[in-house]
Amino acid sequence: MDQIKIGKFIQEQRKERGLTQMQLADRLGITDKAVSKWERGIAMPDTSIMLELCDILCISVNDLLNGEKINMENNEKRNEELLLEMAKELERKNKTIWSAMWAIMTVSIIGLLAGCAIAAFVIPEGIWQAVAVIGIVVVFLIPCFYALKLEVSVGAYKCKNCGEEIIPTYSQALNAMHAGTTRYLKCPKCNKRTWCKKILKK
Repeated sequence: MDQIKIGKFIQEQRKERGLTQMQLADRLGITDKAVSKWERGIAMPDTSIMLELCDILCISVNDLLNGEKINMENNEKRNEELLLEMAKELERKNKTIWSAMWAIMTVSIIGLLAGCAIAAFVIPEGIWQAVAVIGIVVVFLIPCFYALKLEVSVGAYKCKNCGEEIIPTYSQALNAMHAGTTRYLKCPKCNKRTWCKKILKK
């Protein structure tokens, strides 16, 4: 999606209806700064107000997401193109999140091992060494919990038995045994627990 094009389209439609940014913002229950960001192509309208925005501007959601008014003849083709583009964009975002998750995990594990090694060799044996090791473990485990949140937020886990794609809650994923990104989960379809492999596509 071309945010710059969409922003200019929102601005054109707003002006056609004789609305200022403040007036449009008031009708949507948001700030005029948010409207300004849309029109400059910095941000997109939130999905929760998209329908209301389209009603005010007398356009369809399809028009909005394309940044232009679509005639009925081209509507179906443009819908297909738009859905394909949105799917590609989601895939790109998922891959970015996935890469960030692995980067966080790698840095955390290296930091944890390095910290424990330094504590073992630099701090004399005793209570302070134990405190230092515990502190290092706690500090470097926090990013691991965040990395798990990223892992759960993208894609799904595929059941080995029936092929069902499972999207667990954070607590379910946290409490499940795992080997890398493969987790031992209960499938809601076949009702069996099995090792479910992570897949990026939902």
